[in-house]
Amino acid sequence: MRFPPLATRIGTTVALLSALVVGGTVTATTADAAVGSICYTKLPSQAYDTLDLIASNGPFPYSQDGVAFQNREGVLPSQSSGYYHEYTVITPGSSTRGAKRIVTGKKTQEDYYTSDHYVTFNLINFSC
Repeated sequence: MRFPPLATRIGTTVALLSALVVGGTVTATTADAAVGSICYTKLPSQAYDTLDLIASNGPFPYSQDGVAFQNREGVLPSQSSGYYHEYTVITPGSSTRGAKRIVTGKKTQEDYYTSDHYVTFNLINFSC
């Protein structure tokens, strides 16, 4: 099983423990609510191509591939500027880049997949 980044786990654990100690309620943060997980084998085939290009450092089909992802939506765990980078997952039949992306973090295998242009993300679980 692939676990979310340590900062996310610690933040969630602290919130849960604090609520339990003081008798409060637990609410999900935006990042907790919108970041799920997806098994590597459930990704579309084009995502495999993108992950292979990332592993080999390109060449990438779009000039925007590899640029810093700003996380303006605040869906992913908060990190310093330049921590995340985004890459296009080609959508067959689309005349544009489409809505699918892989966003990578600096940690090993911290790769997120989004099919809805950053509304939700799934951490890719490489062990299933």
